[in-house]
Amino acid sequence: MELELEHPYEAGLERVLGAFFSEDHILEKNARLGSRNVRVAELSRDESSGKLVIEREVTTSSEVPGILASFHREWNQVRQEEHWFRKSDNEWHCEFRIRIEGVPAKIKGMMRLLGQGETCTNLVTLNVRCDVPFLGKKIAQFLADDSHAKIRREYEATRQLL
Repeated sequence: MELELEHPYEAGLERVLGAFFSEDHILEKNARLGSRNVRVAELSRDESSGKLVIEREVTTSSEVPGILASFHREWNQVRQEEHWFRKSDNEWHCEFRIRIEGVPAKIKGMMRLLGQGETCTNLVTLNVRCDVPFLGKKIAQFLADDSHAKIRREYEATRQLL
């Protein structure tokens, strides 16, 4: 399953990227989203690259279908790793992966943060894959839908906090 999303911001690239790498912003955003036990495990950034690792517990954004319930709990431990690289003065790229403890799926993707003066746009591509026989496509579809809802809520929270 693949998702492609476009998130425009009414703020310049440096301000948005600065928020992405602000521990205060990360903690406030996750509080607004209802996450718990949020921990910024790693945060580093210089003029050409950055790395961000966030661990947190989250709930699903919708009811888990009965057939998938054995893979999902009320609260799920999530680890998100982001590796950022400057491409030019107006563009940063990110490769990320998300691991949900106990869920047999791979979630990874890319972001392209493009600056246009006082605004910028984050282009997000998310890939979800699950190789469990018979259930893999259902698990991947549920996770893709859940991820889409969560990404939309994160985007809205970030826009409000900028």
